[in-house]
Amino acid sequence: MAFGAVLFDFDGVLVDTEWAIYQSWERVFEAHGQCLPLAFYTRCVGSDFATWSPKTHLEELTGLDFDWQGLDAVRQGEIVRDLAHERAMPGVIDMLDQLGSIGMPCAVVSSSSHRWVDGWLERLGLAGYFQAVVCRGDAPRIKPAPDLFLEAARRLAVAAGDCLVIEDSLNGLTAAKAAGMQAWVVPNRVTAGLDFAMADWEGTMTEAIPMIRRVTDRES
Repeated sequence: MAFGAVLFDFDGVLVDTEWAIYQSWERVFEAHGQCLPLAFYTRCVGSDFATWSPKTHLEELTGLDFDWQGLDAVRQGEIVRDLAHERAMPGVIDMLDQLGSIGMPCAVVSSSSHRWVDGWLERLGLAGYFQAVVCRGDAPRIKPAPDLFLEAARRLAVAAGDCLVIEDSLNGLTAAKAAGMQAWVVPNRVTAGLDFAMADWEGTMTEAIPMIRRVTDRES
């Protein structure tokens, strides 16, 4: 195993934002007498509603039209409230410190907006660990297309095949593989039940640290 850069997804990998987002959608569904199983919801995790839309799904279940602009504003307020005290996920700081100790190029690659991702990175003091942050709008297509990962490799001046991706979703894993990159998966509460058979490795961030350490020790 060898690599020349590490590309981290953001939501669900660096910070456990996915659970609060899912719960906000659960509340909308429950308010209209419906359920939102994770097996349905995870289709859009790591991408957008072009892959699968909870909005369209709820409309189909209820036969109703919704004020999505108003509901989205309420959901966003709930998400911000629920994540008020959130910190980096276990193992993230140790992983970034290990990579930084040998000057390994790192980037964040997310289908979310810069406003969301950059805000979190600054708030948690993580921005300095990354040489690039690539988000929605920085490439023609988001995950599961490979465009964002390929743009990150370009910015880091590292060949795509020499990049290691750390992801938590099937959309992200599909994008990484389409880009020709190695991919490790660190599932979270939302994505733990998915089949990540095409990943090169699956486990927790904490479990990944010794593997990273062995690589970085050889390269230091």
